[in-house]
Amino acid sequence: MKKFNMRLLICVAVLFISAQANAYWWNSSYTKTKYPIVLVHGLLGFDQAFGVYDYFFRIPAQLEDGGAIVFVADVSAANSSELRGEQLLEQLETIKALYGHEKFNLIGHSHGAPTARYVASVRPDLIASVTSVGGPHKGSAVADTLQSVLVPGSTLEALAETFITGIAVFIEVISGGAGDPQDVIASMVSLSTTGSAAFNASYPEAIPLSACGQGQYVVNGVSYFSFGGTGVITNLLDPSDIVLAAGSVFFWGQANDGLVGRCSSHLGKVIRDNYPWNHGDEINQVLGLRGLFASNPISVYRAHANRLKNQGL
Repeated sequence: MKKFNMRLLICVAVLFISAQANAYWWNSSYTKTKYPIVLVHGLLGFDQAFGVYDYFFRIPAQLEDGGAIVFVADVSAANSSELRGEQLLEQLETIKALYGHEKFNLIGHSHGAPTARYVASVRPDLIASVTSVGGPHKGSAVADTLQSVLVPGSTLEALAETFITGIAVFIEVISGGAGDPQDVIASMVSLSTTGSAAFNASYPEAIPLSACGQGQYVVNGVSYFSFGGTGVITNLLDPSDIVLAAGSVFFWGQANDGLVGRCSSHLGKVIRDNYPWNHGDEINQVLGLRGLFASNPISVYRAHANRLKNQGL
């Protein structure tokens, strides 16, 4: 009986300590970075749909719970990296004027990554760090395929442009940003291998010089990080996995997340490039569905915010 009571006490103590540690993890200043975090969505993305559904699903609130100040950018759903970058820059300047924040930590997913890079390149004084999540910095095989199929001036190109533009406009409407210009062809060019090479020539900061290496960690006072996944079909209940499985075919066996190749996701300090996530899992979509044993994206974002905090960012 005494042994049983002792074991019971030990179990209670362990549970209590675990609960306290968990409370500290989620409710302390764990994610309280020096500068605000700004999340930047990718192609056909949004800040918040219908005022309730996050593109970065449940991530902004969880970062705020740990003390971070978080803003979510709202740029064109489909347009060039440069135009989206100018929109982001305008929003940052507005936030600075309203709240007095001197610098920002940008976290961009997919096309949001080169969008953030553009701002860091032209206005490094405004940016403390850029973090790329599944960013196609050396292009996407999917964009290359579309570019080869949609011949300029063809009927197929016109039909595809009309259809995708309609989707982009709808996304803008449901997210309250109907005034943003849309240019599907410009976005496709920006995300292609040739378009990315041209962009990198103009804005080379933190791009790896080797095919699959790491870039400079700090350029012009801006710290650069990246992480991404190499999963494709990760949860059979997630309908987006079907689309990403189709996209992965164009990578011809090379590791990818369904839209972006493993090496193309590299920027600055590569934290990890092979999470068992697909392109949607990288932002905790859809509805947090992911592989059974895969890392929780929310925890990864929180850990990265803590990394920025510990580096004085």
